[in-house]
Amino acid sequence: MSARNDLDDEPLLDRIRDNPTPAARWALVFALLVAVEFGALANFVMSWPWATLFGWLGGVGHAVASVGNALADVPTLLSRTWLDNQGYQTPNGQWHETFMGLAPAVVWALRVALVYAYAFFFLGWMWKGYLVFREHYRYAGWTPTDDAVDRLRGHRWGQFGFIVVVAFIVMAVFAPTLGPTTVDQNIANPYSNQIQYYDGGVQTISVGAANLQSASRGAGQNVGIGAYDNFGRFHPFGTLPSGKDLFTFMAAGARISLFIGMLATLISGIIALALALLSAYYKGVFDLVTVLVSDSVQAMPRLLVLIMLGVILQDTWIAQIYSGGLLLALIFGFWGWPGLWRAVRGPAFQTVENEWVDAAKSFGESVPTLVRKHVAPFVIGYLLIYASMGIGGIMIGTAGLSYLGLGINAPTPEWGRAISIGQSYIISPSWHISVLPGLAITIVVVGFNALGDGIRDAIDPRSEGGSSEEAAAVGGA
Repeated sequence: MSARNDLDDEPLLDRIRDNPTPAARWALVFALLVAVEFGALANFVMSWPWATLFGWLGGVGHAVASVGNALADVPTLLSRTWLDNQGYQTPNGQWHETFMGLAPAVVWALRVALVYAYAFFFLGWMWKGYLVFREHYRYAGWTPTDDAVDRLRGHRWGQFGFIVVVAFIVMAVFAPTLGPTTVDQNIANPYSNQIQYYDGGVQTISVGAANLQSASRGAGQNVGIGAYDNFGRFHPFGTLPSGKDLFTFMAAGARISLFIGMLATLISGIIALALALLSAYYKGVFDLVTVLVSDSVQAMPRLLVLIMLGVILQDTWIAQIYSGGLLLALIFGFWGWPGLWRAVRGPAFQTVENEWVDAAKSFGESVPTLVRKHVAPFVIGYLLIYASMGIGGIMIGTAGLSYLGLGINAPTPEWGRAISIGQSYIISPSWHISVLPGLAITIVVVGFNALGDGIRDAIDPRSEGGSSEEAAAVGGA
């Protein structure tokens, strides 16, 4: 390990200035990785309702939204612009208008493989950055985090969850690239877009008309998994009863599921952490009131409350933002804090009783500083455990509401609505419509729970599991 500065309190920037080479090398590669896919990353950020929210701010907000939308249109390295899988096949078997004349299935698989290779290399480089920091710029030779990281690296169940969660997030971030077609072309505005196909000559047809002839409706008409339709379009997961591509639907739906899960968990986590820290410090009446409020919220039938609020607010302005996604995130967030609060209340009470907290009190530190510096760092780890598990429950709840027709507004893709659409075809050749989204929800939820288990065992090796059911109750309906 390289020599470190003897001054333990030297700021990180000063340590980097003393030895800039390792940080500069890492930052150069990091900047290159971001630059080649900057447009895709900006597109992901601007796909969330920031543009609408900025619009309420007037001229400045519109300017920010316009800049963001312009950045989202920046060309990227891994895109369908040059890895195009849409074309037509002539009778001699030759594909035209596709990348290098390859079959659409091959081009699509290549694009997916490159995107995931990029994503995992990016994560590997982030890990490299942590190692660079640990070797060259961290003044402590060892911290408890090192042991936790090592335990997580050897936790096979947690690693499985990590891979599943990363695969889900990559699908959400790179949805426009991963789909065999685009949401605008195939789902949102099919009759405003056209494709070419070969039928005695090169013909042109609107996507909407082609979809009607490519629908999956049971034994009479079906475009299944990995099939081509009559217009030379490849469908990795088959088509919907409307003829729209199911994989494109699911990739776009991953974005809204991730948005709802992340925002709802963030809201619940902030409320739970603040109340847990204050309850642990002040105890007494404050803790008693918080317990009563938490019990009152948890005593309500959550599913019925979600349905009631969804129905009552479905015609309001907030229900129009992000096709109802923001409304669902707020409902799940403000109704999900009691479970997280109970999960971190105990660790917060234990931490407050430690000697270093009493020592900080004796030195006259203010309550906000004391709680933030000496209590919160030991509680946030437990919050991350239950929050990661709770995201799965929120996804199930979102899918359930969409299945009932009370979730995301059509035609915005959402996995639960795909299950609802395909339920009447479950015992027909078009079984893929319901089964694949349902299987995807199951795998992703299990992945989040597995990751939470891994984080729990890494932070506290004495833990004995049994937290998955409790965590599911934190976020699920």
